[in-house]
Amino acid sequence: MKLFYMKGACSLASYIALNEAGLKFEAAEIDHESRKTRDGEALDSINTKGYVPVLRLDSGEILTENVAVLQYIADRNPAAQLAPVAGTLERYRLVELLAYINSEVHKNFGPLFDPSVSNDVKSFATGNLKKRLDWLDKALGSKNYLMGARFTVADAYLYVVLTWTAHVGLDLGQWPALKRHNERVGARPHVIAARKAEGL
Repeated sequence: MKLFYMKGACSLASYIALNEAGLKFEAAEIDHESRKTRDGEALDSINTKGYVPVLRLDSGEILTENVAVLQYIADRNPAAQLAPVAGTLERYRLVELLAYINSEVHKNFGPLFDPSVSNDVKSFATGNLKKRLDWLDKALGSKNYLMGARFTVADAYLYVVLTWTAHVGLDLGQWPALKRHNERVGARPHVIAARKAEGL
């Protein structure tokens, strides 16, 4: 497998998950400016959607989108228990969390990183983001991880998007449960290794 990633982007969740799953993979950084790998492969030719994560499977097939990529990684090594067993209600709870992080949290950061977006749009996105984080903070409560005692791929994804709060002027301390979660996940050896590999 080959993971195409951008430094500090949401693809870091896939990097973390691959480490946690103990899978062998090659990592290829896509430069933010040139949008190419060191070997000259253009992101748009690897993924016609034009963004990461992109997982090139051993068969040559391409898999994209965090919700799909993270579950695929988890299913490659069930013993790592990064996702509940397929077909169980717990698995659908994981999908529910991944979808929420993807569509309600991740996507609200987009306008905050774009210098061409108006202040009105940024204000609207910030308001939405705060509501979504309020809900997540309450849902997490005193649990160690989103689904309870066990770390899953949803925790990897949440960790990555929450690291962006500092870059957009949001104090994660407003959400004490989420802050504790990010500190706990950030201390995991495989997370530290993934961040180091990306040069973060």
